Amino acid sequence: MLARYADAHVLGARFMEDALSGVGLVLSLVTADQAMEVAEMAAECLMPGAIYCDMNSVAPQTKQAAAAAIEVIGGHYVDVAVMAPVNPARLTTPLLLSGGQAAEAAARLCALGFSNVRVVGDVVGRASSIKMIRSVIVKGIEALTAECVLAAEAAGVRDEVLASLDASEKPRPWEERADYNLDRMLVHGLRRAAEMEEVVKTLEALGTGAVMTRGTVARQRAIGELGMKVAPKELRQKVEVIRFPVSPACAG
Repeated sequence: MLARYADAHVLGARFMEDALSGVGLVLSLVTADQAMEVAEMAAECLMPGAIYCDMNSVAPQTKQAAAAAIEVIGGHYVDVAVMAPVNPARLTTPLLLSGGQAAEAAARLCALGFSNVRVVGDVVGRASSIKMIRSVIVKGIEALTAECVLAAEAAGVRDEVLASLDASEKPRPWEERADYNLDRMLVHGLRRAAEMEEVVKTLEALGTGAVMTRGTVARQRAIGELGMKVAPKELRQKVEVIRFPVSPACAG
């Protein structure tokens, strides 16, 4: 690894204290399971007033705990969410920042050459909340794609299934898509859950797995059991009904 540092013209350090000694800006980029431990280690040798940019893909709660470790010694913790693959975008990769020193960190990052930096608030955890919750869709679609394509291939109908998806999928803003999807689930969730139970049987018979589809059954059924005959008009109202469900007797 030290040889690779040299090839990249990076000054490597064997120990944390060597890396952080006298440093005013730190970018933490480690695996998610090490983010908290690294923050605690950094806190032991970080100079007061230094800005610690935690760019790791971890939960807001993890970042808040790491912030407490950094700030207790006089450091400034900034929650940074990396919102796209770094390669090939590199310095144009979109970054979201939150925390008390987010604006200062943004200025420092821009001075280093980062060109797609945006501050989204002064509370640690806000940037990571955006990234983590967005991943429900991004990574979820990846997992659903695998479940669908594996089953379609096993059944010998991959071309037809993908062509059918091309024919039915029409690009539209996610606000509109979310509103439509929740509308369907509120009014038709129970029927859709029953249909998806049959999909589970299909996938299990093929032997390709149905873990995502079983989750779909549970979510469709839970929302369908709210007993809505007519869904509220606005997305915000739909969300409120699902968060604070009305009894079937009161449903419209």
